[in-house]
Amino acid sequence: MLSTRKVLMLAAGLAMAAPAGAQVIDSAQARYPQPMVIQYTRPYDKRGLNMFETPKIAGATYEGFKMQIGAAFAQQFQGLTHSNNADSVATAAVNPSPGNAGSAAVANRNRLIEVGKGFNNAVANMTLNAQLAPGIRVQMTSYLSARHHNETWVKDGFIQIDESPFNVPALNSLMKYTTVKIGHFEVNYGDFHFRRSDNGQALFNPFVGNAIMDAFTTEVGAEVIFQRNGFFGVGAVTNGEIRGQLARPADRDPANMLKVGFDRQLTDDLRFRLSGSWRSQKSAISNTLWSGDRAGSRYYFVLENYVATEAAQKSSGMIEPGFSDKAVSYMINPFIKFRGLELFGMYEKASGRKATETVERDVSQTMAEVVYRFLPGEKMYIGGRINTFTGDLGITGAGLTLLDNSDVKVNRTNIGGGWFLTPNLLLKAEYVTQTYDGFGRRDIRSGGKFSGFMLEAVTTW
Repeated sequence: MLSTRKVLMLAAGLAMAAPAGAQVIDSAQARYPQPMVIQYTRPYDKRGLNMFETPKIAGATYEGFKMQIGAAFAQQFQGLTHSNNADSVATAAVNPSPGNAGSAAVANRNRLIEVGKGFNNAVANMTLNAQLAPGIRVQMTSYLSARHHNETWVKDGFIQIDESPFNVPALNSLMKYTTVKIGHFEVNYGDFHFRRSDNGQALFNPFVGNAIMDAFTTEVGAEVIFQRNGFFGVGAVTNGEIRGQLARPADRDPANMLKVGFDRQLTDDLRFRLSGSWRSQKSAISNTLWSGDRAGSRYYFVLENYVATEAAQKSSGMIEPGFSDKAVSYMINPFIKFRGLELFGMYEKASGRKATETVERDVSQTMAEVVYRFLPGEKMYIGGRINTFTGDLGITGAGLTLLDNSDVKVNRTNIGGGWFLTPNLLLKAEYVTQTYDGFGRRDIRSGGKFSGFMLEAVTTW
């Protein structure tokens, strides 16, 4: 049980997630969210729930050049515990955890860090949108503060075209159903990236954590979306890496992605969506599809050793398959909404390898999510999520240093709920448990488990 002092601290921290003066909620603001002034965008508040590709409805009248600044802020309170039964592995020089080379020596690299209950650092996003012409806008998103980057870090910047810049009848007709995106943007692989938490923007995620194997990255390239009568298709070609690079061209190939699906409101009460995505990259120096989230995991320090830092070990609780060179994958996502009941699913399978590997490895992931929204305006919700990862993470070392993770399984269960105090202020809570099976005895995750509660406050504008 939390002490009175901790409860008061928690209440104060959650209040910080609202802008100054927001403790008294203005009823008019609650009924009328910030008006849309930029065309063909996904609103950052509650109106953006269950929105996937940006709509082919303008949403705002063109009135010349416009600029809009948006922001998102999230604060968590973490109450997790963790354990493992890994063998003691001595190290005489450096901490072997990824990204922490050069740290002070440790006696046992598999000794877990002690974690208690408390607040994580707050995270925040800022988004700039500029309307350049009818149906043409530019967007740039920055992480003002993130787990992995305390300094400001630009996430993306791209131009999106939804109306023809030339008054040609054939182009005008084509652009009624077509969206073109050019620049450095979030890769539209699968549907879960539309529901996940993106650093400070966590309003669309009914839970606190994201997927165990989290397909999320930003890359440089071009994307075309076609939407008509509920059917849609997406095609994209990108550089396949999180940043632009020119060196070692022989080791790089572009990433190709296709996505097709159907999304329609069948009746007043029933909406159905089904999508399938495929992505392939023959070669890369650093394929970051499953490691491109520069914000980091919401579950700080879980299953990390005792010299870990929140930035260097940003992916705690997640599994990265390590396909740094070649990778081919596909994902299938069904979504059904019947009145207040939402069902979302994921099946993902991938194969790939590191540059040092000669044989490809296979991994897969499943997810089932049930959310029920209730009260007028669906202001509150409860739900559950089951997420399972299985696959081959490789065999490394030899003899006494052999680490066999060729057949592992990770299970996560989330149970939680949330309350929209206003369309742009959400409080949510979850209980999470995650277990690790099949990891080598010398891996810190061997017999691993973490569980406990998470609280989060999110505000956007």
